[in-house]
Amino acid sequence: MTPAQLHADLTALLGQDKVSAAPGVLAEHSIDKWLVGGAADVVVFAASTGDVAAVLRYAEDKKVPVTTRGAGVGYVGGAAPMRGGIVLSVARMDRIKEVDTADGVAVVEPGVITGDLQAAARAQGWFYPPDPASLKECSIGGNVATNAGGPRCLKYGVTRGYVLGLEVVLPGGEVARLGGRCHKNKTGFDLIGMFVGSEGLLGVVTEITCRLIPHPPARAMLSASFAAFAEAAAAVQAVLDAGFLPSALEISDKFTLAAARDHVGPSMIPDGNAHLLVEIDGQPGSVAGETAALAELLRARGCLTLDTAADDAGCEAIWEIRRAFSYSLRATGLTKLNEDIVVPRGKLAELVDFCERLQADCGMPVACFGHAGDGNIHVNVMVENIGDPAVRARSEEALDQLFKGVLALGGAITGEHGIGIAKRRWFDEALHPGALALHGKLKAALDPNGTLNPGKFV
Repeated sequence: MTPAQLHADLTALLGQDKVSAAPGVLAEHSIDKWLVGGAADVVVFAASTGDVAAVLRYAEDKKVPVTTRGAGVGYVGGAAPMRGGIVLSVARMDRIKEVDTADGVAVVEPGVITGDLQAAARAQGWFYPPDPASLKECSIGGNVATNAGGPRCLKYGVTRGYVLGLEVVLPGGEVARLGGRCHKNKTGFDLIGMFVGSEGLLGVVTEITCRLIPHPPARAMLSASFAAFAEAAAAVQAVLDAGFLPSALEISDKFTLAAARDHVGPSMIPDGNAHLLVEIDGQPGSVAGETAALAELLRARGCLTLDTAADDAGCEAIWEIRRAFSYSLRATGLTKLNEDIVVPRGKLAELVDFCERLQADCGMPVACFGHAGDGNIHVNVMVENIGDPAVRARSEEALDQLFKGVLALGGAITGEHGIGIAKRRWFDEALHPGALALHGKLKAALDPNGTLNPGKFV
């Protein structure tokens, strides 16, 4: 089918205001933040479940590829239309339909921005905990597609733990409602779990019923620096062994700290070759007691510097240190290949040792920072002149070494961003053969014609 015919058919089906083939629109919807993608033939801006169902019925009948897109801020090309066809944007489906504190739920459309849901819940004294770094621009639908996490998932868990119900449109246009408003529900298979993290390969989510919890009334933070990464990693385990469960526990290495000092100035970034950030929350009395006890523990572990904050303003000031890391690495002028790998928490020091060897082998700086509490570390291979084919080949070899090294440590090649196309090359190695076969069976059962998000990892 020609792009012109596809555009004409969809315009007749949905109306001119919901369909575009303008070059700028096609270009914008052909990539995400990974900046490598395909070429869309037409973009549909769905405004309702009915629109989504109509598109999927048409696509199944005509055997046209459909790639669903939320806010387009993914890092692995998951929303890139690798085989052309239709990009189905749900960005206009952005209503917060309900925030019900009696039931402890919010009902939202997939285009709702994560930070907006958090603000709506907070306005009523309640809390939606998942907090990806892009929460001001990423959408709930995208969070569901990748099972997004963030710093708070140490204590509160990832997106899956906050999805009570889904409305999903399957290939061919059939609508299925899964789960509901109950916080406990063991009726049949965990179909919600099958769709959360499925990266748009099994169906299109059109409504999410999110679990909310009471917002903790108090929070505090501690910022500690150490002479060596191994010391900071040992402090992470000491904090947990002492019975503390922080809401966030973030670590960073010496390259990351050096880049931050160059970018934002040395006064903001503490001395040392490793940094540990600890956030706690709860009732005011318990938070005050835990802050004092944690400060004592970190001093006993030999930290070089220690700062604490006991109010929102002070906590946000400490968080600015963490937020500076990614921007500082970009400011080096190098291309940052950000990989969200995971290792067992006891392997953190081994991971950084491995990355230092990798840096020596590939001749490219490697920066590590991220979520120490659950072993989800952002390993950034820093590449100069990535447009040079020889440099690009060397960076690909570095990533190959990284992922194979992570798997050898018993880790995972992604903890937050997903597979998309960026990590498709390593997907088969990352799974047990039985699990790999099961992926294929599920895809074949739900999408036998391969209409949804083709060209990805299944």
